Amino acid sequence: MPPTAAPSQRVDVAVIGGGLGGLGAALALAERGLKVTLLESLRYPGGCAGTFTRQGYRFDAGATLSAGFGARQPFRRWLDRYGLPLALTPLDPVVRLRADGLSLNVPSDRGELLRRLCALPGAPVEGLRRFFEYQARVAAPLWALFDDTDLLPPLSARALLAHAGRAARYAPLLTCAGRPLSALLDRFGLTGFEPLRLYLDATCQITAQCGLRDVEAPVALAALDYYAQGVAHVEGGLGELSWALRDAVVAAGGEVRLSARARALAPAPGGWRVSARGGDLEARAVVANLLPSAVEGLLREGGAPAPLSPWARRAQGAVEDGWGAVMLYLVSEEGAGGEAGAAGEACEAEHWQLIGDAAAPLMEGNHVFCSVSGARELTRAPRGSRVLTLSTHVPMRRLLALSDADRGAYVQRVQRDMRALFAARCPRWSAGVYVALTASPRTFERFTGRPRGYVGGPPRRAGLRQYLQMSPRPAAPGLYLVGDSHFPGQSALAAAVGGERVAARLARELR
Repeated sequence: MPPTAAPSQRVDVAVIGGGLGGLGAALALAERGLKVTLLESLRYPGGCAGTFTRQGYRFDAGATLSAGFGARQPFRRWLDRYGLPLALTPLDPVVRLRADGLSLNVPSDRGELLRRLCALPGAPVEGLRRFFEYQARVAAPLWALFDDTDLLPPLSARALLAHAGRAARYAPLLTCAGRPLSALLDRFGLTGFEPLRLYLDATCQITAQCGLRDVEAPVALAALDYYAQGVAHVEGGLGELSWALRDAVVAAGGEVRLSARARALAPAPGGWRVSARGGDLEARAVVANLLPSAVEGLLREGGAPAPLSPWARRAQGAVEDGWGAVMLYLVSEEGAGGEAGAAGEACEAEHWQLIGDAAAPLMEGNHVFCSVSGARELTRAPRGSRVLTLSTHVPMRRLLALSDADRGAYVQRVQRDMRALFAARCPRWSAGVYVALTASPRTFERFTGRPRGYVGGPPRRAGLRQYLQMSPRPAAPGLYLVGDSHFPGQSALAAAVGGERVAARLARELR
């Protein structure tokens, strides 16, 4: 192993990876008085929630939208606690859904969403009302856990008493656990109402990584409230949130090293040794904001067999059954499409979900999530222009089974389909595009550090196996994994909270 540039440093916890899971863990550990150093291989924090610069424009690498900014929610608490100057723009609508014959602007108010669905031609009004009443009973107790994250595992005596007092609220979850969301549409007589089907399918594909025929019902019903849970547009790109959390870690007494790639990981007396650019760490414990396969690679480099637990290896298999992303990073001139928009709209960021063939799977360019920067974000594009991030899911097993030549042709075909759908559904922005950068899962790997460019965590498919890992567990003694592939699941908010809860367990163990 080549010599490092600095002598070994002793810490309580080494955090490898500066995505939101790693940042959440580092912040919570530092707040508990532990000596923590976070290592990030890139020049900027955030991973999939990072923002990078190309040709003078600033693009979101992957994630563009986050919940968690409500009054009692984690991101808002952290921002207020450390006085971090993050500029947030409320969104209304949060998302604009467009498909053949369907134009649905999705508001942050769930009651208004129900009214808009009921106003559509042929809407089964009574079935919609009963469905959304049921959905609220399932989602409300789950989202309440993000207002008081101490109620998430690991559980204290106070948390157990609180859950006992809420037992009646959890009862509706038992009526749908282990079933797909599509079964509930049958129950409420809504299977034939295509606007609702398309909305649910598209929302679940983004938030739970699978559609309504496959997704676990309680997960999906909670995800349907995502846009009502403190969602805001982060001015400057979602990476600004990652920089703010980096600043919070430092303010709490932690250390963050950027451009400090971890090279190897090996068991050592009293904990672990992390070999990294800029100096090795001797740590009592390690938190890795990485996929299990990446951790195993570090262990191999450290000369030790990979001692990861069976559940961690199963988690890697679930990721490999999931998705990569094909991306387009665009710059567009305002007004070139001939649509001025509503009064005041030109200042706001926009998020679009675009669907091509409603009868085909929502992937491979047939479903595109498009985010447009706000007019005030002059650090991202000059006045009169906007940056856009477009993404679509591609099944990674299918992609990786292709030869290199066929893989390139496949990605190019998907990108052509994305551009065609973008032009058909969003002419306001597509007509003015004057910069177009393309990205494949391989590019995404380079921008985020995720092996092979896997995105979004494993699909949350129906089945009781969803509930087998309901608490942070070590992948090896003193080694924990965080991020969207681990407890409690997908989304920027869940990844950060997962890091926080791992820190709670680890702090107990180290003391």
